[in-house]
Parts: sequence; C-alpha cells; structure tokens
Amino acid sequence: MRVHSDSEGLGLNNLLNQGGISVGRWFRGKLKKMKRPSNPQDGSSSLTDGPQSAVDENSPVANQTFEQLLEEQCLYKASLLLIDRENELFGKITEEEVLQHHAEEIEKLSTERRVLEKQIQHTLQQTLSLRLEEVADETAVSALTMALTSAVKAIYKEEEQDLLRKSVRSRTPSNWKKLHDSILHSLVEARMDNPSVAPAGLAEQSSIQLDIQCMGRQLKEDLLLVVNVLKSCYPEEANICQFYANLYHQNLSAKLKKIVDFVLDDKDCAFILRWVNEYYPGILKKPELASEIDSAALGKLLPTDLLDCLEKQYLETQQNELSTYMNRVLEEEIKTWTRREQPPREDGCYTSPLAYDIIQLISGMVTAAEKVTGSQQKAQSITCQLTDLLQRFKAFQEEIIKQNKCNSNAYIKAHLGCVEQFRDIFQRKEHLFPNDVQEDCLAVLTNMKQSAYTFLLSSVHTNLKPQYRKLGTSDWLGNKTLFEKLLSSMENELQDLEGLPQSCHQGVISEFHQQVTQEYVKRLLRREIKLRDREHQQKAFITVTDNAETLHKLFKKMGSQEDWLKEILTNIAEMLKLQHIPALQMQIVSLGHAYPDLSERHVSALLKLKTNLSKEDRHKIKETLSDTRKEAYEGVKFQPFFSKVVLK
Repeated sequence: MRVHSDSEGLGLNNLLNQGGISVGRWFRGKLKKMKRPSNPQDGSSSLTDGPQSAVDENSPVANQTFEQLLEEQCLYKASLLLIDRENELFGKITEEEVLQHHAEEIEKLSTERRVLEKQIQHTLQQTLSLRLEEVADETAVSALTMALTSAVKAIYKEEEQDLLRKSVRSRTPSNWKKLHDSILHSLVEARMDNPSVAPAGLAEQSSIQLDIQCMGRQLKEDLLLVVNVLKSCYPEEANICQFYANLYHQNLSAKLKKIVDFVLDDKDCAFILRWVNEYYPGILKKPELASEIDSAALGKLLPTDLLDCLEKQYLETQQNELSTYMNRVLEEEIKTWTRREQPPREDGCYTSPLAYDIIQLISGMVTAAEKVTGSQQKAQSITCQLTDLLQRFKAFQEEIIKQNKCNSNAYIKAHLGCVEQFRDIFQRKEHLFPNDVQEDCLAVLTNMKQSAYTFLLSSVHTNLKPQYRKLGTSDWLGNKTLFEKLLSSMENELQDLEGLPQSCHQGVISEFHQQVTQEYVKRLLRREIKLRDREHQQKAFITVTDNAETLHKLFKKMGSQEDWLKEILTNIAEMLKLQHIPALQMQIVSLGHAYPDLSERHVSALLKLKTNLSKEDRHKIKETLSDTRKEAYEGVKFQPFFSKVVLK
C-alpha cells in the first residue's frame, strides 16, 4: 500500500493553481469561514470541526514544541500544531513568496508530518496489544485509550484538512483515514494468522480444528476488547465495532474458504459446519457484542454452494452411521430369538433394548445435526431410513408369530414395549422426523400393535369360545351363572398375559375388553333367542344391563378404561325394552349418531330379536336411521365398534 507523504501535498510545484489564481488568496478566503476549537488547550473540540487557525500563544499547544507533544503522546495537539502552521503559511503569502523564501520551512513541515504519521501508525498497531484479562488494569487501559483517542482525533482532523487540499487540484491529500483502515486490516490479518490465544481443544482434535478454534477464540477476545475498551476512543459515527467485526468476519471467511477447498474428513467437515452455524453465531450473540454488532449484516461465513457441499457430506455420513447402527441392533435381536433365548426381564416384565437404543441414538444425532447444519429440516433427513427399519422389524415380528416357537410369546410381549416406545417418540418429539417418515412409521407401528394383540389374545378367545356360544341363547337369558362363569374364565385366561410391559398391559386389556364386547353383541344379533313379548324383552333388558355392569367392573379392575363399551350394551338393552315405535326411532338415531359405523343390517338384526314388531315397523325404524345418515356424519370422529361386528 502506498502512503502519500506530506511533501507530495505541500511540495513547491503543487502550490501553483491553474489560471494564475493566488493560492494564498484562496486559502485566506476559506480560513475566514472556519471556526476554532472550543477549547484548544485540551484539544477537546468536535472531531468534525473545520481546520484551525493559529493556536493561542497562551495555550499549551502554543507553549509546547512539536517534539514535546510527540514525546507526551499528544498526537492530536501535534496535528493541530502542524495544521495551524500549514494554514498560517499558505494563508498569508503569495505563490511567488513561497517559491522564493519558504522552501526550507515547507520541507520541515513535511518532515514533521511524516514523523507524526509514523507515530500514529505505531499507536494504531498497538491497538489490540491489551489482553482481555488486562482490561481491569486501569493504568494499562488509560495509557492505551489516551494515546488511541488522540491518534483517532488527529486522523479525523487530518481528514477535514484533506477537504481543503482536495479543493486545490495541484495538492494531494494525506489520506490518513485510508491509512487507518489499512493498518487495522493488516493488524487483524496478523492476529488471525498467529493467534495469541492458547487453544482449549481436546487431544484428539485435528490440526484444522485446532486452528479454527484458535482463530475463533482470538476473534472473540479481540471483539470484546473493541467493545469494552476501544469503542470509547472513536466518535459514534465511526461505528468502529461493526468495522472490526467486518474485518474479522471477512478474514475468517477467507481462511475457511481455503480450508474447505481441500477434501475434508467427516470430523473436520462436521466441525466447520458447527463453527459456521452454531459457535460463530453464538459468539456474536453474547450480550456485550450483540448490542454493538449487527450480525445479520455480516452474513454467513461461507457461501451457499460451499455450505451445501459440506452439508451433503455430513448428512450422508450421519444417515449411513444411523442406518448401520439400527440394522446392527435389529440383527442382534433376531439372532437372540433364533437361538431360542428368552428376552430379559425387568420387574417381571419382558423387555427389549432395541427401541431404547435406537431412540437414544436418533435423538442425539438429530439434535446434533440441527446444531451442525442450523436447520431442523435438514437434520430430520438423516432419519429417512427409519421406515425401512420398522418394516424389517414388522417382518421379524410376523416371522416370530408364524413360527410360534417356545419363546415367541415372550418376544411379542417385549416387542409390544418397543412399539409403545417408538410411538411415544413419534408423538412426543415430532421435531425429530419429517412428516412423511412420522406418518409412515406410525402406520407400521399401529399394524404391529394390532398384530401382537391378535397373537396374544387369540389363544384366550379360543379357550373361551365354548362359553361364548351360550351368549344370546335361552340358557343365557334364564341362567345368570352362565355369564358369571364366563367372567371367571376370562379372568383366569388373562393370567397368560403376565410379563407384559406396564406401558402395554392397559392397551392389551382394553383391546380384550373391546373384543369381548364385540363378541357379545355379535352372539346377541345372531337371533338364537326370540323375544316374543314385553315380558321377555324386559327380562332381556335386565340381563344385558347386568352383564354390561359386571363386565365393566371386571375390566376396570384389570386396568381397562374403555367406559364407552358399557354404554353400547346399555343402549342395546334399552332398545330391547322399548315398545313404542317413536321411542325406538329416537334410540336408533341416538345410537347411530354416537357410532356412525352402525349399519342398517345391525339395526335389522337387533329389531328382529323383538318378534312382536311387524315388518312395516322395522322398515319405518330403519328409514329413520337412513334419513339421519344423509344429514352430517362426514368428518365426525368416533370410536369404531360395529364395523368390527361382522354378521353372517
């Protein structure tokens, strides 16, 4: 960088104007319009005041020599002294007088200005010499800020003087402000090339990671020094904190670009991404810095194309690692079952580590990926193969059920726990997964749960089938003990469900509760009993009502919370009791509204139990349900029940 000397700005050849206009006369006209500093003794005038006329002889500037002012680091006063001498010299003489009598004085002025310029350069180069831990040392801080404040004021005063110099075409400005900016740029570059801040890295960190960490710590400490100390040495309009932030940002950005031009290993790739998206923004968000630096104006440390390449490498690596680990966990589970080993037990319940291990890894990896990439959506993408894993898990469960080995029952119970754990994380931590992955996986898990319920309860229903056959018969209607025996048998059969994880026990019991109720309704609608008159229908009402209550109490004791199943049976009982057509129509409408899957076929079978109803009456009642269905059941959420009661 070329720095203009004062001899260039004040040389004899440059003092002549084009067209023969007197330079001295021009300067005198300008100087009459300038204001002197409000307090030239202490140099405390505004940095935007115009060039000064000669300093008062009684002021310290007038009584001190240029050399004394330099020795005392009074750079601003020294600058004022030279400016006043310059203005005095060229404000009172003609060009001819300058040429004939003042060459030596002009040379001295130029020499002294070069000396002052070097002193200001030296002061600026010491700007960041104060370590952050030395900020508490008032003496050190005071010495630095006094010298820097004086240098800064001199630079801004010289910039004002340059406006006058630029007005004369033959004069060259000194450009100290550009010199200031260039020095700070070189200073920042040198500090980032050779950080003085010791790294606090781990032994296993690579040289790239250590270098970036050192530069980051240097950047942080220097910006804190700028905000806490150096800011006070500059006028507000200088926006010096943002200026320094830009210098450090551009420097670090350039260095990172050079680093990523090389092929990076996966750890270095992840480290750089995390620096760009988390650590560096975190530094700028520190309260002391955030109030002074507009981080948004700085932009990203790396351009989009480079970030995209790094993110692609990182996300592919994370996805492969996650997929490899999940497959390994599933393969180990398959091997254990193949060896006919029993799954482990905790508190008497069968368990499997499969879901827990995978969930912990997913949660940790997605959370880390979000910090590394700065994007939740990109982080979620690493779970894209989870659906395939659960499909394989489902196929494994189907194989367990198909082969029905001695340990199959225990594994299905253990895997029900896994299904619940997976469902919980999909529903409670939706932010970890893309919507399509979440929906597909929940569908697979619902299928697995239902398949497990069917497997575990099929043998129970098989054993209870002889007693199911008596439901809805004349014996059932006249013998209360038949249903009591059924309840006792159910309670005994459910002992086979021991070993279920606590989180699954209620689900299985609730499912069994629903299946038993559906079986009860199905047997009743087979019409093996004929309710010919009010007396028989009243007796059926009492029986179904009692059955509903005792069934509800049993399952509630076992953990079911499906209270709505009792209401279905009591509503059916009410249908059996009612005698008047309008009342029956209202009851059908009420039942159809609560359970839109109630079909005309179900209603027809129920009404045919009441053999004293004519065909016309039955048709009229069914029409009521049809008319109501035309109104508005679309979009209504309900618990399906009758759709699972299949009539032959």
